[in-house]
Amino acid sequence: MTEAFKIEECNEKVILVGVSFQEGDDAEDSLAELGELAETAGAQVVGTAVQSRDGIHPGTYVGTGKLQEIREMVLELSATGIICDDELSPAQLRNMEEVLECKVIDRTLVILDIFAARASTSEGKIQVELAQLRYRLSRLTGLGTSLSRLGGGIGTRGPGEKKLEMDRRLIKTRLSQLKRELGEVRQHREITRFQRNRSHIKVAAIVGYTNAGKSTLLNRLTDANVLEEDKLFATLDPTTRNLKLESGQEILLTDTVGFIRKLPHHLIEAFRSTLEEAKFADFIIHVVDASNPQRDKQMHIVYDTLQNLGVTGKKIITLFNKQDKLEQDVMCKDFHADKTLKISAANGEGLLELKSVLEELLREDKQLLEGMFPYDQGGQLPVIRKYGELLQEEYRAEGIYVRAFVPAELYHNLTTKMLSKE
Repeated sequence: MTEAFKIEECNEKVILVGVSFQEGDDAEDSLAELGELAETAGAQVVGTAVQSRDGIHPGTYVGTGKLQEIREMVLELSATGIICDDELSPAQLRNMEEVLECKVIDRTLVILDIFAARASTSEGKIQVELAQLRYRLSRLTGLGTSLSRLGGGIGTRGPGEKKLEMDRRLIKTRLSQLKRELGEVRQHREITRFQRNRSHIKVAAIVGYTNAGKSTLLNRLTDANVLEEDKLFATLDPTTRNLKLESGQEILLTDTVGFIRKLPHHLIEAFRSTLEEAKFADFIIHVVDASNPQRDKQMHIVYDTLQNLGVTGKKIITLFNKQDKLEQDVMCKDFHADKTLKISAANGEGLLELKSVLEELLREDKQLLEGMFPYDQGGQLPVIRKYGELLQEEYRAEGIYVRAFVPAELYHNLTTKMLSKE
């Protein structure tokens, strides 16, 4: 007689560990966010431990006394591992594992896990694997024995699980291959960007802290069908859609990867070509979760990240989103923005006003064209309709009278086709 066994997926139980450098810093908020990241990655948070100290311990992240306290917590709560709120060095990782005798993960690896699970396009998968391998390569020094302790973070995802005993030479070979593939993708992206410039259609990059509602906004405006989920990094791969406004003007909206505090430099480097969509955009639409008490801190992180990417001198529209979640009106300000609006992407509140603002911005970058086209130049009107804003069109005996706003780069060419005013 055989006995049947029911196999269930083991849900990892983790303890969050952080260091607070001074009273009033954001260590508690950062740890709460780490908890959201852990849950998004599929772990269950069973406890937290924060140590106040002048700086991170170079050998064990927290002090040795605190480490023993965490070891007792691990045993008491039957935790399978701990997650530290900062990136650990190979020595810290090794020393902590030896004392705690459980899996030790850092914030970077959790974010890499989430990105690995969410990447769906070939570009996204290349970028994630590139970031993972760079992370693992930086941790080879000092481990000595094997890569088995780096076999993944929460669950098993990514290239680390394909071959745990990869040595440095194999990783570097794979890195070179991925860089070549990513270079081809980057070249394709540059060609696409060049074609957009030739079309004279302006681009607005939608940026913001993760889970601020960027994808919901894009879906509401353009029916993009991008995944919407109340989770950190719900969408990873950028999406570009065309928005046609009331006047007939068009603008391209590009959703970008969400930002987060302590965004791993491995990811910034790997996703640079994607993040640089904001750098080459004409406008920035900054989406802020107005219902989040940490909105001011999140806005600072977004602007700091944009500055690191070289995104400067752009006109910015800041949208204080999720007004439907506010029980009372809150004072929202953004001194970096050229225009601020209160919206709810979920129910459409404020989106008509947003479209009006976009109309105004597009018009500012156009010149007023006024005059008469001979009838043999009637083919210029479709060009004006497509790339400009046709205000008036009259068919007269001597030709077609036109009054329109057109892109500055087309203005001179169009005026040469018009009848002389003399």
